[in-house]
Amino acid sequence: MTAPTQRRQLAVIGQTRDPRPGLSGLAPAELEAWFVARGERPYRARQVADAMWRGVATDAAAIATLPAAVREAVDGEFRFDTIVSTEVRPADGGLTEKALHRLSDGALIESVLMHYPARGAQRERHTLCISSQAGCAVGCPFCATGELGFTRDLETAEIVDQVRHAARSLAHNGQRLTNVVFMGMGEPLLNLDNVLAAVQALADPARLGLGARHVTVSTSGVVPGIRRLTALGPQFTLAVSLHAARDSLRDALVPLNRRWPVADVVDAARDHARATGRRITYEVTMISGINDTPQDAEALAALLAGDHAHVNLIPMNPVAHTPWTASPMGVIEQFAARLRASGISTTIRRNRGQDIGAACGQLAAERAGEPAAAAVSRRRERIVRESAAALRGERSREPLPVGVGE
Repeated sequence: MTAPTQRRQLAVIGQTRDPRPGLSGLAPAELEAWFVARGERPYRARQVADAMWRGVATDAAAIATLPAAVREAVDGEFRFDTIVSTEVRPADGGLTEKALHRLSDGALIESVLMHYPARGAQRERHTLCISSQAGCAVGCPFCATGELGFTRDLETAEIVDQVRHAARSLAHNGQRLTNVVFMGMGEPLLNLDNVLAAVQALADPARLGLGARHVTVSTSGVVPGIRRLTALGPQFTLAVSLHAARDSLRDALVPLNRRWPVADVVDAARDHARATGRRITYEVTMISGINDTPQDAEALAALLAGDHAHVNLIPMNPVAHTPWTASPMGVIEQFAARLRASGISTTIRRNRGQDIGAACGQLAAERAGEPAAAAVSRRRERIVRESAAALRGERSREPLPVGVGE
């Protein structure tokens, strides 16, 4: 898939990123070493960490346990919060909150906080979906972030601070965050070092203390990244954005498939499940007349036969400038029934926050502005052409998007 002629800007052109590192991206030992190097006692690092992870302070100047000179030094050396401003839009009667965050260089990223009230034996849950990149290079045509293109990787602190923002908001209501999913803007395994450092911060009892098993990291199929995770043996949940089990169709839906075909992706995920004992989650965005046919259900059932896996079927969110629509619920239910009949655990997920553009990238796309009509027309024509070829079983000959597949 060639890059669109016109990319909408996710950052303010020429605006310089604040060079100070974010405090939340530092390991406890790094922060302690900084204080010791300044001639301060090591416990000062714990005072800062307590304010950052347990308190409501928004800068070091608000940490009353620190001497004034130390507060000033911390603020001069580090950013207490890498998120410059945030706009929150509620939906679903308050059960969904979409946040648009602006970073120091003007880059826009999104997170979505979803509340699930207690039901029967199921406890109350508060799940946050976060971004790992500003924009995305993968270019999936049903995704608003894919249309925006790629701006840059997020720093570890910029990832973590999305979580801190939500945790502070919940704490005001006497609630706590229960789950974090890396399913927002970007491909996490193309920013793997920073994502792993962020997961470590989230799981560390001395920091957020969420626990790795309450974290899900999603990928569109970066096989070397999956293999690296397997070697490290993390205990978080791995989710794979599969979307199609046939290579010809997945070439069109997930351009990374041209580099790492679906069988290779599932083989890597299968090995990961064996090594970690953790079930793999596969995500399938259901697109009417494209990937929701009985043939697709049979192909997916055959691909995952006998695996320790779970499939989430997700109706496609409305995305501007895309000619596709969500599969009817009846069609999705039939698709799910076929998978379950093959012994594959399957859930149909209901979309949240459609009235506020809660799907990945939609609010940032709105702020980035409307692309030129000619660019929209070319994009729609390309999607129609490529999907028609895919449905005929033809493999894509289009090059990979810039920045992926190396």
